[in-house]
Amino acid sequence: LTGVEIHPGAKIGRRFFIDHGMGVVIGETAEIGDDVTLYHGVTLGGTSWNPGKRHPTLGNNVVVGAGAKILGPLYVGENARVGSNAVVVKDVPPGATVVGIPGRIVAKQGAEVTEQRQQLAKKFGFDAYAVASDNPDPVANAIGRMLDHIHCLDIKVAELCQNINRLGGNVCSEVPTMDIDDEAFREAERKAAEERKRQLEEFDPTI
Repeated sequence: LTGVEIHPGAKIGRRFFIDHGMGVVIGETAEIGDDVTLYHGVTLGGTSWNPGKRHPTLGNNVVVGAGAKILGPLYVGENARVGSNAVVVKDVPPGATVVGIPGRIVAKQGAEVTEQRQQLAKKFGFDAYAVASDNPDPVANAIGRMLDHIHCLDIKVAELCQNINRLGGNVCSEVPTMDIDDEAFREAERKAAEERKRQLEEFDPTI
């Protein structure tokens, strides 16, 4: 009915997410950590009928792209990324990005940079698929660099505000924070949405 086949013997962690589930297969001895994301067409399969461990183990925060196959009793480390349609038959170290057939490592993220980038993404209410600057996906790469740039601008604006306030100004008292739970930020978002709606209603395609 759902197109997702999960063997009842598989072990699955918390907050496991299958996006567009059609064609996902998870084998009997597969183990999945916390906060793992699988896209459609992913197979966590075995390579033999021998008893015992035959399927892969995925660490925490792993993302597996559409159509990827991870085969055998191998281990995919925490924060690793598996590209779409990759075929992985060897262990993947933590933080690595794997693409191709057979899967090969094209990038290994620095833990400090990766953690900082993820925190920045959460700050702006955004959770991207692999926002590391060394990701081979050009779109994800661009988004990651934009997050870095926005963070740098935030720092500079804060410094300017502090210096102006020292001189007696009061230029930053009404600036809403980027905390998505902050009331001022939600109000600013609401006003922006209303303005977009107004502009859409006033738009005349015949002009």
